[in-house]
Amino acid sequence: MCGIIAARVTDDATPYLLDGLERLEYRGYDSAGIAVRTATGGTETIRSVSRVGDLRTLVAARSGDALTGTGIGHTRWATHGGVSERNAHPHTDCTGRISVVHNGIVENAGRLRAMLEAQGHVFASDVDSEVITHLVERALAVDADLMLAVQIATAQLEGSWAIVVLDSRTNRMVVAAERSPLVVARASRGDFVASDIGAIAEWCETFVALRDGDVVELGESWNWSSAGISVPVPFPTPSPFAAAALDLGDHPDHMAKEIEEQPAVVASIVDRIAGRAADGSMWVGLGLPGFHRLAIVACGTSLNAGQVIATALRGIGGVPTDIVVASEADQAVLGPGTLVVAISQSGETADVLRALDRFADRYPVLALTNNVHSSLARRADAVLDCHAGPEIGVAATKTFTAQVVVGVAAMISALVASGRIDPTQATAHVAGLRELPARIERAGRVAADRIPLLVSSVKDATGFLFLGRGVGLPYAAEGALKLKELSYRWAESYPAGELKHGPLALVDEGTPVVVVDHGEHRLQAAIAEVRARGGFVITIGGPGSDVPALGPTGPWGPLEAVVPLQMFARELALQLGCDVDKPRNLAKSVTVE
Repeated sequence: MCGIIAARVTDDATPYLLDGLERLEYRGYDSAGIAVRTATGGTETIRSVSRVGDLRTLVAARSGDALTGTGIGHTRWATHGGVSERNAHPHTDCTGRISVVHNGIVENAGRLRAMLEAQGHVFASDVDSEVITHLVERALAVDADLMLAVQIATAQLEGSWAIVVLDSRTNRMVVAAERSPLVVARASRGDFVASDIGAIAEWCETFVALRDGDVVELGESWNWSSAGISVPVPFPTPSPFAAAALDLGDHPDHMAKEIEEQPAVVASIVDRIAGRAADGSMWVGLGLPGFHRLAIVACGTSLNAGQVIATALRGIGGVPTDIVVASEADQAVLGPGTLVVAISQSGETADVLRALDRFADRYPVLALTNNVHSSLARRADAVLDCHAGPEIGVAATKTFTAQVVVGVAAMISALVASGRIDPTQATAHVAGLRELPARIERAGRVAADRIPLLVSSVKDATGFLFLGRGVGLPYAAEGALKLKELSYRWAESYPAGELKHGPLALVDEGTPVVVVDHGEHRLQAAIAEVRARGGFVITIGGPGSDVPALGPTGPWGPLEAVVPLQMFARELALQLGCDVDKPRNLAKSVTVE
């Protein structure tokens, strides 16, 4: 949550900051702002409670001192303090010399604020982040070294932070991170800082990700410290994608682009891993111990993908599984011989990372993430890259399908490597995975023809039910989640057999009920019950369905069903006038608990 950008370049920093913020806006869009050092040694701070496009207009209209190549920017997802210009970043100290942008939560902000106010510091906002500026200001009053001041300030913080500190008087810039993502990069144009390498990929071919406890000063040469000890600058990592991958091209929005990319993403994944899944080498290469149980730890869409992976493992190998909602991990009791599979698109999901803290290294951890340089990847004993490529739309689409395919392939590999299934069985299942790209592509074509008219029939409904059975249940859950995220309508998913145990009371004349019908015969009774009470049933299934997009189902369920479900949610949101790439109150990377 929240997006940070900073630049130290030879020309005006403002275009870099604004372009970077637009690429980071998916991380939060309650407000945005920049602070740029002026030619006279001051700071020009411009903030807006609207989108980055409006901030760009404000910047274009400014007058005053010329701006330099040193600046910081921030796009906010509000946690502490309401959405207002005074709460927007960057924040400054009492003198206006120090400017700070921050991603994370300062858990002891209340105590620090009371202490600082008692010492005469005056706060201009309600947010926790502002305490950092005053802590740095206080430390600088004792010693003029900005890097030391940031080390002293962060040593007093409890919680999580990725920060950039700009000293307008000296033109120095220091960054620091703890349990929140931040990368630094050097290019021919200068030095850059961002929450996500995608924000600066246009200018930087390599980057270095900060680890917890790192404090770094940028400049002619970088000064890098870890846990207060000076260390060599880590070797840079090549950028995982080109900036062009973030462009919309001919698509109306990122969600449409990312839905359309799913057949190609799955095809690329299957080509990369199919052989190693079938012979067990994919699992052997991870170096993990054998396991008797599997525990999925995840949130949101990643949790639904984990449900599919667990369903496949039970169905193919009969292995017991546990599903742990990461934010409720303190209630989980895992048995001996459990492998924890932690799933997070960003690899920075705070609830997942805190869940691993609670398990206290008692179980081996396999990370499934779209960012192999993330905090989760560093914490895990082994990592699976879901190879989805950059995903800008806040509502996950192609990362869901990528997580399912990579996760299922890994479980097939584990089963054959452990002797639970023979290579012939594994090869047959992998052959089913190879069929998925064509099935997903066909589902998209069918849905594009049917979905708009179906949505127009139900767009005035205030609530939706999603039903499934067995292997179809996680897809019904994902469909309901997507609809809630994008259209702001109530939507709940249920096992179809549970209708009679309460949810059927919700069905009235015209109530939309979306059914993931993968051919399970007992679904027909539920459909009949809904229709008998006037419900408006929409079936996603085989021939004769409202959206005839599904074929024979493998042990991972009807994966291609997710495409019509995504398109249904997107179309409803568009017909209701909602922003499908940036739904209200949500951010792409949930880096706070």
